[in-house]
Amino acid sequence: MKLDVTPLHDRVIVRRIEALEVTDGGIVIPETAKEKPQEAIVLAVGAGRFTDRGTIIPLAVFSGDRVLISKWGGTDLEFDGERVTILREEEILCVTKRAG
Repeated sequence: MKLDVTPLHDRVIVRRIEALEVTDGGIVIPETAKEKPQEAIVLAVGAGRFTDRGTIIPLAVFSGDRVLISKWGGTDLEFDGERVTILREEEILCVTKRAG
């Protein structure tokens, strides 16, 4: 999905990747028992973090990267009918797969 929005500064917009709803043993996990997924796809990134001297440090993540984020990090919202999370780059724990 291409977003027509750009996060400000060091913020990133991600879409959480939903976990499987059925275990390997065939047990269906109800919605209420599920935890928030920690794996996500980066949809949009801001320009970077401003230093005290006014220079911009670019972000280390790019649109399309697959990342792990803290379970309770960021702010969940709905944009153009899709649930997304907006968070600061520092709330991203690691990149698991680089885009491209």
